[in-house]
Amino acid sequence: MKVRVRFAPSPTGGLHLGGVRTVLYNYLFARHHGGDFVLRIEDTDQNRFVEGAEQYIMDCLKWCGLEPDESPLKGGPYTPYRQSERKPLYKDYAEQLIDSGYAYIAFDTPEELEKMRAEYRRDDNTNPQYDHFTRGLMRNSLTLPAETVAELVEKGTPYVVRIKMPENETVTLTDMIRGEISFDSSLVDDKVLLKADGMPTYHLAVVVDDYLMKITHAFRGEEWLPSAPVHVLLWQYMGWKEHMPQWAHLPLILKPDGNGKLSKRDGDRLGFPVFAMNWFDPKTGETTKGFREMGFLPQAFVNMLAMLGWNPGVEKELFSLDELVQIFSMERVHKGGAKFNFEKAKWFNHQYIQHTDNAVLAEMVKPYIVKELGDGNMEIGKLEKVVGLIKDRCHLLTDFWEQGHFFFATPEIKELAVIKDKWNDQKQQFFTTWQSKLELLTDWNHDALEASCNELAVECGLKKGDVMLPLRIMLVGGKYGPGVFAIAEVIGKEETIKRIKFVTR
Repeated sequence: MKVRVRFAPSPTGGLHLGGVRTVLYNYLFARHHGGDFVLRIEDTDQNRFVEGAEQYIMDCLKWCGLEPDESPLKGGPYTPYRQSERKPLYKDYAEQLIDSGYAYIAFDTPEELEKMRAEYRRDDNTNPQYDHFTRGLMRNSLTLPAETVAELVEKGTPYVVRIKMPENETVTLTDMIRGEISFDSSLVDDKVLLKADGMPTYHLAVVVDDYLMKITHAFRGEEWLPSAPVHVLLWQYMGWKEHMPQWAHLPLILKPDGNGKLSKRDGDRLGFPVFAMNWFDPKTGETTKGFREMGFLPQAFVNMLAMLGWNPGVEKELFSLDELVQIFSMERVHKGGAKFNFEKAKWFNHQYIQHTDNAVLAEMVKPYIVKELGDGNMEIGKLEKVVGLIKDRCHLLTDFWEQGHFFFATPEIKELAVIKDKWNDQKQQFFTTWQSKLELLTDWNHDALEASCNELAVECGLKKGDVMLPLRIMLVGGKYGPGVFAIAEVIGKEETIKRIKFVTR
C-alpha cells in the first residue's frame, strides 16, 4: 500500500515544538517513501476550541516548509478533514460496537461519577476508574433492563458510549521505535467513545478516520502510549485489524535539565520560545513568543528539530530538508527523551545565517531593521552589504539590529571617556586634518579610506593603533563591530565626517 501518514492536532492553542517535530517526522517519512502527508484537524472537543488556532497551525507548517498534501485548506480524496464536519458518521460506528457487545451506553451524571470516585477510593488514595469493577455499580446498559435503557434514550436522557474493556487480556502492539509492547487490559478504564453531545472522543475518531483515510503509519508522542490498548482493541472490534497502521510513539522533548517534558512555562521561565510562531490567545489576550519572531530561520528550526531525538548515523549535523528526506528512517529515532538546549538551537541558526546568501538574508533581516527604524523605504542594497559584514556575529535575525544599528542611525557615543582618556594634540590634529582630506576623497571605498588614514597617521607621527580605537568609537559608539573602513564605506562620506566632527569639534 502507498504510505500515508497524518498529523492530527487539536485547534486549542499554539503549536509546541514537539508538535512541529511530529509533523517533521511524518513529513520526512512520507517523502522518503513517496507517500502522502495528511493534516486532519481533531476539533471534537468544542469546549477547548480556540478561534484562529486552525489557521495558526497551517501558517506554522507553511513557515516551516512542511505543507501537507491533503488538509482542510487543500482538500483531498477523503474530505472533510475536520472531525467536527464528520460528526454524523461516528455515531454509526459507536452503535456497531454496542450491537457487537464491545461498547455500552452510560447515563451517569457528573454527580454520580463523583460519588463513585469518593466511595470507592483505592487504598493508595487514588480515584477509582470507570472499569470492569465499577461499571457494575453504575447506571448503564449493562446494569439496567433493556426496556429502561430504551426508554431513557427515547426521552432524550444524556448518555455517553464507553468501550467495554475486557478483563485479564494482554493487548500487544509492535512499535517501530520500541518494539513489542504489552498491556494488561484490566488496568485500562472504559474510555468514553461518544460524548453526550454526539461528538466522538479522540479514541473513536482517530481509529475511524485512520481507517477511512487509509493511514498506513501513525506517529505520535509517547504520552499517548497508555491509550494504545484502547485503540488496538477498537481496530480489532471493528474488524479492521489487518488495516491497522504501524505505530511509532515518539520520545518526549525534555526540559534543559532533563527533568520532565518541556512546557510553555519552562520557556517563559528560562527566556526562550517553545512555540513555532507567535501565538495570540484570544481567550486570555496574551501573546506567546515563537521561534520565527525571535529571529530563527525556518530551515535552521527544522534542522534543529530533526536532531532532537533522531540520529542521522553520521557526524554531520547540518542538513537541508531534501537531505533529511533522503536519509531519514524511523529506526534511528531514540527511545529516550531529548533535552532541549536553546544554545544549541541558536548554534544551528548561526550556521544557517552564515551560509545564507547575503541578498536572501537581507530580505529576511529587513523587517527587523524596519521595525526599529520605523521606515519601510530601506535601501536593500545597503542592507545586503551590512548583513555581509556582521552576519558572523549574529545568532538570531534580531541580532542584526543590535550588531549593526550604527549603519542606519547615528549612534550614541557611550564610551567617549575611552577616547578622551588618551586624547592629545597629535590626535586632534590628525582627525581635524583627516576630515578635510575625506571631503576631497573621490574614491569612497575601504581601500582608499585605509590608505588615506595610514598615510596621514605616519605624517602626524602616530601609529595606526593610536587612531583606530577612537575612530571605531566615533563611528560605532562602542568597541565592537566589523572593520572601521568597511563601516565608513557603507555609511558614506557625509555621515562619516559628521560622526568624526561630533567628537573632535
